[in-house]
Amino acid sequence: MNIVTTFTRLALGSAIMLASLGSAQAQSDDVKIGFIVKKPEQAWFINEQRAATEVGEELGFQVVRLGGEDGQEVLSAIDNLYSQGAQGFVICPPDVRLGPAIMNRAEQYGMKVITVDDQFVTSSGEPMEGVPHLGMSGTKIGQQVGEAIAAEMQARGWDMDEVAALRITNNELPTAVERTDGATQALLEAGFPEANIFDAPQQSTDTSGAFSAASPVLSQRGGYEHWVIYALNEESVLGGVRATEQYGLAAEDVIGVGINGSGAAFAEFSRNNPTGFHGTVAVSSTMHGRQTAEDLYYWISEDREPEANTETTGTLMTRDNWQEVREELGL
Repeated sequence: MNIVTTFTRLALGSAIMLASLGSAQAQSDDVKIGFIVKKPEQAWFINEQRAATEVGEELGFQVVRLGGEDGQEVLSAIDNLYSQGAQGFVICPPDVRLGPAIMNRAEQYGMKVITVDDQFVTSSGEPMEGVPHLGMSGTKIGQQVGEAIAAEMQARGWDMDEVAALRITNNELPTAVERTDGATQALLEAGFPEANIFDAPQQSTDTSGAFSAASPVLSQRGGYEHWVIYALNEESVLGGVRATEQYGLAAEDVIGVGINGSGAAFAEFSRNNPTGFHGTVAVSSTMHGRQTAEDLYYWISEDREPEANTETTGTLMTRDNWQEVREELGL
């Protein structure tokens, strides 16, 4: 082999390597993902999508932020993403039972999917396998809520036999059931009487929906001076608190503890006078948005598949410590 041939082969090898590196870089630079949430106007989801966009700017991929408040909107959002050349999406579905339909559409387009916050379920109600998920441990978060309520009742010197619990429920959403069941379990373990727990089924998981659900329960159970309130999120707990205010209960007679750690809680803690909203178990929505977007990016660009199920827990945030917790969790 002469020197010319050797040089030619070396040059060709270098060219191939450079082309491969260039191709990989181009693939990385061209990564585009969607981030679909069920309630784009809620602070939790605003933070999630913002965090996803920020990590995209850091790593060099594009994030398309979309809302999907029902099944048709979600499917339209997926079509939209495909038309823009997106290779996958993160989604918090409006209904976890839509999982099979969503995955069918995604697979038609060859798109990778990660769920955040709410996990897809099968027709039998079991968690859907094969779709990576990041979310709160609903039961553990709920237990933290129940423990916080029990501790505050003790601090106020309340007799649990004379306290009523308003459990604002959404039995169609497994995540909601896990959270409220976890809180109930912790309260019962603390000695709270099960007969004093009253359900308020909500039609929507926001403040107005919870207010509508809570009001008739309070009217029907007027014999209690002290109330505790829990639900799947802080917006719902706030709806319950607003209902107690309309009913005429004083703030010191109400202990509401939510879940999330968002603008709704910050606004409540910033009021000049305390309300019945005692606290919330704060979870970093920023971390949820950042981690799922980053995981999807590496799955697309490097074929690095995420963990099947990642669960997070929270930190109790109250009027006394909310600013410190907010900074610590990057909320």
